[in-house]
Amino acid sequence: MTHVNSARPLKRRRHLLAVAAAVIAVGLLAGCSSDPLAAQYRSGDSKQYIAGDGTVTEIAAENRGAPVTFTGTTDTGQTVSSSQYLGQVLVLNFWYAGCAPCRAEAPALEKLNAKYTGNGATFLGVNVRDQTATAQAFNTAFGITYSSVIDTDGAVQLALSGEVAPNAVPTTLVIDKKGRVAARILGQATAPDILDTLIGDAVAETS
Repeated sequence: MTHVNSARPLKRRRHLLAVAAAVIAVGLLAGCSSDPLAAQYRSGDSKQYIAGDGTVTEIAAENRGAPVTFTGTTDTGQTVSSSQYLGQVLVLNFWYAGCAPCRAEAPALEKLNAKYTGNGATFLGVNVRDQTATAQAFNTAFGITYSSVIDTDGAVQLALSGEVAPNAVPTTLVIDKKGRVAARILGQATAPDILDTLIGDAVAETS
């Protein structure tokens, strides 16, 4: 009677499975090492976004960096620049229409915009992907009354790159009266009271 050694096929199968797992792992690592924001813009899929977790970063006045500088054209065709907001608080919200968290936070942002209009703070959106017609349709649908810079070339995003960069969509930045980043909410502003407090604190600061 011939004895069949079943250990060899089993060892070979385990070896092949290990090789396959290693190949898959390399592929996953390659994917994780790519720049997710770059992939987002290359994809052109308006349903994709890099989601933040709502992390709040608040910067003491003595630790803030240099004033940010930017220029852009809004969805209403107006040219805006950072210099025109000096002396008041500027709230920058980075968004685009296909981003679900952007839609979810829109009513709360408009409510805060109404509260602070004429009371020391101005809201300005920064649309990172859409054309003017899409941005305007979003504003109509959600009752947004403040303008947005159409930043499809990434100029405003680049101007704010660094430690408090808008690395997620949405991101909301509170810019102080001297043009410096005072606070950032990375991701959906799920607690409007927190953003309200951040804005109010910046408004209360002496220039």
